[in-house]
Amino acid sequence: MKKEYAFSKGVRGKFYRPNVRLNLPVYLDDDIAEFVQRYAKQKKVDAQTIVNEILRGNKEMLQALR
Repeated sequence: MKKEYAFSKGVRGKFYRPNVRLNLPVYLDDDIAEFVQRYAKQKKVDAQTIVNEILRGNKEMLQALR
């Protein structure tokens, strides 16, 4: 590393985007990922669709319990 860095030509906020929404990855445990992959293959859809369906169903169930 250099002892000093020159930021005199830097532009403040050049890459700042206030309304950007980050889609962070969700990591599943191995057994759950394997189940989802098998189920998705059986239904001939992608794993993301299956995970969304499962989560949507749980969301609706939890909201009904309020």
